[in-house]
Amino acid sequence: MTEQIKNYRETNINELKHLVSERALSGETMLLNMGPQHPSTHGVLRLLLELDGEIVLNCIPDIGFLHTGIEKNMESKTYQKAEVMTDRMDYLNNVGNNFVYCMAIEKLVDLDVPERAQAIRVILAELTRLSSHLIWIGTSALDLAAMSVYMYAFREREMILDILEMCSGQRMMTTYIRPGGLWRDVPAGFEEAVRDVIRVFPRRLDDYESMLTKNALFLERTVGIGPISTEDCIRYGITGPILRATGKAFDLRKIRPYSGYERYDFNVPTQTGGDVYSRYLVRVQEMRESIHIIEQALDKLPGGPVRSNNRKFVPPPRSEIGVSMEALIHHFKLWTEGFSAPAESVYVTAESPRGEIGVFLEGNGGPKAQRIHFRTPSFVNLQIMPLLTRRHFVADLIGIIGSIDVILGDSDR
Repeated sequence: MTEQIKNYRETNINELKHLVSERALSGETMLLNMGPQHPSTHGVLRLLLELDGEIVLNCIPDIGFLHTGIEKNMESKTYQKAEVMTDRMDYLNNVGNNFVYCMAIEKLVDLDVPERAQAIRVILAELTRLSSHLIWIGTSALDLAAMSVYMYAFREREMILDILEMCSGQRMMTTYIRPGGLWRDVPAGFEEAVRDVIRVFPRRLDDYESMLTKNALFLERTVGIGPISTEDCIRYGITGPILRATGKAFDLRKIRPYSGYERYDFNVPTQTGGDVYSRYLVRVQEMRESIHIIEQALDKLPGGPVRSNNRKFVPPPRSEIGVSMEALIHHFKLWTEGFSAPAESVYVTAESPRGEIGVFLEGNGGPKAQRIHFRTPSFVNLQIMPLLTRRHFVADLIGIIGSIDVILGDSDR
């Protein structure tokens, strides 16, 4: 038994040699596991910490505890049936995941999308961005002991989830965006419900800021904590609010517009501190810009169909199925056999609440993809944990993890 323990210890040391310093291996510094069950890790994340007293010398993120095999499972299904799995990756950006996946299919098969569907996609994507940022500000503030913000943020999020349920029948896993448009048109009360969000949210954001932005305790826990430079962000491929908090105005909705974003007037918020506080300021301002985009989209909302008329890829309207045998057969064949896509590959990107989300989609001439791969921001953003945490106190880890807004389902695919 003693020999087994010795061999086990030597194996662990050999595995750690390329990760931690010689001081840790000799016992001068302490190795500590944070997670994978720690509540502040915002998911099933393990952090291997090397500590000198309370000072973090190294922080190694360890993922994979939530691995679902989503990409390979999607490759075993037809293009349409695979879409439901995109909701389950970044479950706080479910509409955005549907959005970018459908755009990849539309690019691969050259499928058009009606103007009304484009505008509704933008509205729902921005509502989802608001919902995601509300979860972020609520949980991040709670991690730093600001309990009131958490309860208020979830109150506002309920308004958005009610709208998603109104449209799709589901509060989170909507699969409402479909290749060629939407599942169906929005219901009669949709515009009024969205107008309520536009009317209420600016005042509520003012409330959040009154509790946090100049709060001395919040400033002490966030200003100068976890800084990163623009150069390091670019070097590691970091996007989204983390990059914009360093002063770089990189937003795919502006740089490579999609779904008509070029028709909307909005700013790309930036800060220059690159720390936890700057990331907070950027996200709060992003929520204000999302409200502005939603208002413009509602004011310009065109009439017309919400699904392409290309029956090769889009099923017929439900109203036709009861009166047309051809429509019934077409519907049956599309959902059982799927549609064929050319043996080509595409890569499509969109701006998620956490940064750039990309889809690499390769067809093989059949109804199932040869390869589906997602470039998810949470996976990329976790790389910088060693940079953000070095020479900080263990207590600062909580605010730093919250500020990068990681979703582990987005990383473990």
